[in-house]
Amino acid sequence: MIGAILGDVVGSRFEFDNHKSKEFELFHPECCFTDDTVLTLAIAKALLPYDRITDYEQFKKELVASIREIGMQYTDCGYGGRFYYWLTSGKTEPYNSFGNGSAMRVSPVAWFADTLESCEKLAAATAEVTHNHPEGIKGAVAVAGAAFLARTGHTMTEIKEYVAQYYTVDFTPDEIRDSYGFYETCQQSVPQAFSAFFASTDFEDAIRTAISIGGDSDTIGAMVGAVAEAFYGIPEDMKETALSYLDLDLLKIAEDFTNKFMNKE
Repeated sequence: MIGAILGDVVGSRFEFDNHKSKEFELFHPECCFTDDTVLTLAIAKALLPYDRITDYEQFKKELVASIREIGMQYTDCGYGGRFYYWLTSGKTEPYNSFGNGSAMRVSPVAWFADTLESCEKLAAATAEVTHNHPEGIKGAVAVAGAAFLARTGHTMTEIKEYVAQYYTVDFTPDEIRDSYGFYETCQQSVPQAFSAFFASTDFEDAIRTAISIGGDSDTIGAMVGAVAEAFYGIPEDMKETALSYLDLDLLKIAEDFTNKFMNKE
């Protein structure tokens, strides 16, 4: 989960000014947290009271409340138009989105779940409250499932085989870097995020590769960071720097979730 926050922070200054290279200052005064971090922590907060979830419909109601509570505190953090309308209108019904918002925010699920099956089911539930289009659900499930496998000691080959159930990732970052544009759908950003992770050599390299392909840089950074953290871990100094961009309210959620679910590893 901290990897998703870090990827969001690093990618924030490149979202509309892509940097098609792995050479850049990782943390910069222009960096900030965006909606990716806010909604990731809204999911984390909804999970905090639980040790196990059996009533998914009740959890989804609580998740909607958490997203609205946390989301309304940060209305200028870069939400997509349809999500912003959903958030501020008070609506509770999903709006059939297949945007990558479902995949950018799902990482807490990978640390909460104790089986791949429960991870996938919970990831789908977190998507369904807004992004109930099959592609929106698929993006969340694939990212969470890959992060869960990484967290539980599976190899890169095994993670690739898992992802292949959902997406064809038959290209490398080098092959798409020059032509890849700005896309906010799961279909056109989740496979590209996986290509960056599959090409990586360590956590920092994964983040740099994610940013270097361009596109929706903060969200691609968040998705790659989520899986890369679970696979490689994060150097402590990078983790501390990323968390320093959060305000006290968001930092408290991150620390509470980390202490309850991530420090048990």
